Amino acid sequence: MSGDAAAPTLRRAVADDLDAVWALESSVFARDAWSRAMLQEELAGEHRDYRVLIDGSGVVVGYAGLLAVGPEADIQTIAVHPSLRGRGQGRRLMRALLDRADELGVREVFLEVRADNPVAHGLYASLGFEDIGVRPRYYQPDGVDAVVMRRAMPAQQMRATAEEDQA
Repeated sequence: MSGDAAAPTLRRAVADDLDAVWALESSVFARDAWSRAMLQEELAGEHRDYRVLIDGSGVVVGYAGLLAVGPEADIQTIAVHPSLRGRGQGRRLMRALLDRADELGVREVFLEVRADNPVAHGLYASLGFEDIGVRPRYYQPDGVDAVVMRRAMPAQQMRATAEEDQA
């Protein structure tokens, strides 16, 4: 990663980002990283929207993905290079995905977060996600529980309420 102090640029991911995304995935998630093939499917998959953060030297330093079908969406993954953590880049990626979900008319967004990751859990809670359940031993091979979180999309809630009132 470059020593450039400028904020990374945010753009939609393309197929050519696969190697860089996989390299970051492998380094950030190590033991429970997705395979390169899984990431390739995600980047090319229908109903998916991936965003990447690019530093001043053109290196992918963060990424996040959304799967949106009908009124529901899932945050598939998010990763930020360790040197950029705590600088608002994870929040920036999440907001980009939530904005896209809103554009698509999504009413609810779901995600899973490791129970042993209070920083990520706090970020998601600050963005309006609420705990709705636990998936025991979800993250393998470590057997760490996943906290399932849900966020109602405020703009979509208001539109749905208005439509129901007119019906």
